[in-house]
Amino acid sequence: MTQILDRSLVSQILEVSEMYDQQEREPSLMQGFPAEPERRVTWANWMSPPFNRWGFRNLARLRPTIEVAAGSRTGAVLEQAPLALEELRFESTCGRTVSTLDHLRASKTDGFLVLHRGRVVYERYFNGQAAGDRHIMFSVTKSLIGVLGEQLVQQGMLDPQAPTRHYVPELAGSAFGDATVRQLFDMAVGVHYSEVYDDPTSESSQYGYACGFKPAPPDYARYESLYQYLPSLRKRCEHGGLFHYVTATTEVLAWVMERASGVACAEQLQAVWQQLGCERDGYFLADPWGRSVAGAGFSATLRDLGRFGLMLAHGGQVEGRQVIDRAAIEAIAAGADPALYAACKDFSEWTPGASYRSQWYVFNDHSPAIMASGIHGQYLFVDAKADVVIVKQSSLPAAVTALDADTVRLLRAITAHLHD
Repeated sequence: MTQILDRSLVSQILEVSEMYDQQEREPSLMQGFPAEPERRVTWANWMSPPFNRWGFRNLARLRPTIEVAAGSRTGAVLEQAPLALEELRFESTCGRTVSTLDHLRASKTDGFLVLHRGRVVYERYFNGQAAGDRHIMFSVTKSLIGVLGEQLVQQGMLDPQAPTRHYVPELAGSAFGDATVRQLFDMAVGVHYSEVYDDPTSESSQYGYACGFKPAPPDYARYESLYQYLPSLRKRCEHGGLFHYVTATTEVLAWVMERASGVACAEQLQAVWQQLGCERDGYFLADPWGRSVAGAGFSATLRDLGRFGLMLAHGGQVEGRQVIDRAAIEAIAAGADPALYAACKDFSEWTPGASYRSQWYVFNDHSPAIMASGIHGQYLFVDAKADVVIVKQSSLPAAVTALDADTVRLLRAITAHLHD
């Protein structure tokens, strides 16, 4: 997901408490023909507050995209069984007892969906978002790619023990060339890379420029595409025996998957998407060479992401049809070595009890449950045993905030409440 904020425990507690007390008026954006400069969302500012409150659900109006068609099949109706979850309370990291609604408002939620036993028990939209709006999910995209990759493994099209260079010779001299495909899956590549979003010199900012998330400042306009950027990254240490969260690693995994299968990742996802009964097309952000941004670029409606989660919760089946092999989902849910994950204090404090497997956070102490997460507050949480799926779309002002740990607490509190 993320860089983690480096601050004292006391200051974190105070910040979380203050965020619950803030009541900000939402800005009016993109009004007028054209909108006034102070209300205008552009490629340069769509990821920055307050402009992200509009930009996250309208990216296709600002950047080139690659469609993931829903197909001609009528959208599957999600049965309604409303429950009063807004007043459900959980203990915040700041020591306060907070309601679901308090947290949704404080964490700049745009859409929140809870499914239990295949039925909608809670659905709410904020900030003018409607059910048909498609919202960028950032690193939740990684987890979709992980499912598709595990499916290729089950189909015998992708060897997880093969070195990356076997599939993509162009990466032979890079940090990734001698890493195995499994090490790509599990973020165990010793690449020199810092996932720091607010530093224009960081590798993650270079990634953002190369894939087209934002215009590159003249001093940093070095790469025309991800295909140029990825081979430039260098090795920092031996692969394996570590957890090192790097968005570029997912992009390499996607490149490997495309070479192994001969099918673009957008087309691979579309083959699944069309079997879910989705209401709308999804879409990937396209990099400047027309490549799907597989590490952070997928947008979809709240409900359609819920449908994807239901498919996972139900063992890969949709209406009796096997869409993803059950073994692929079980391979993810098995998790990885929790000690490797625990060694990364910033991550383990955010998601205690987790490990990382195939681009998913896996809570093996919790039935298990699997979670996908993206910057600015995007989540897809799936607990198969409890038959609970939760989707959260948000537009937090910063990529990583002190409220992130509380969101995980909320997801688990709702699941526990429904499973009792």
